[in-house]
Amino acid sequence: MSKAKWLIAALVPGFKRQPLKKIDADAPSLLKLMQRWRDEAAQAGHTIKRIAVAYEAAGDGFWLARWLWARDIEAYAIHPASVAVSREHRRAKTDRLDTELLMRAFLGWLRGEKRHCSMAAIPTLEEEDARRPNRERQTLVGEQTRLINRIKAILARFGIRSFRLSLRNAADRLIAIRIAEGTPLPDNTRRVAPLA
Repeated sequence: MSKAKWLIAALVPGFKRQPLKKIDADAPSLLKLMQRWRDEAAQAGHTIKRIAVAYEAAGDGFWLARWLWARDIEAYAIHPASVAVSREHRRAKTDRLDTELLMRAFLGWLRGEKRHCSMAAIPTLEEEDARRPNRERQTLVGEQTRLINRIKAILARFGIRSFRLSLRNAADRLIAIRIAEGTPLPDNTRRVAPLA
């Protein structure tokens, strides 16, 4: 799901061809489009009693699925890795082709053919909030590792190898190394807390 535009494909009874529409990336626009297609199907003599929507699960979370369920629309998030992709040759990658592939997989899943794809469980807002501290910790640990690796690379340029930045007295040891090498310290040198 893009943050700017969404490409929506549908299978609507009474339509000669499958509609494909690009809309602004917001839920009310999606709801308005689905209502328009429902009205057009009714004009063609086909009453729509059930609307089912699926999209690829991504970092956006499950807010859209919860929003649609609150409006009596079935919403599902497809596991991206569960959709079978041909491995025979490189596949073209466009929004239109991806949308068609997801729609075929979703229709197969709705028919009960479970091998087409698998769905992610839609967590409640409380369940998603409960996962946040662990995810934030993982992000911080990754950021810490990235910073430590950058500092080690800088130290390696000056011939300082196998220096453990996680030690409590790492800042003091760096100052001691500079003094031992005869490198003058700047006037504003202050002790810095080590990375834990």
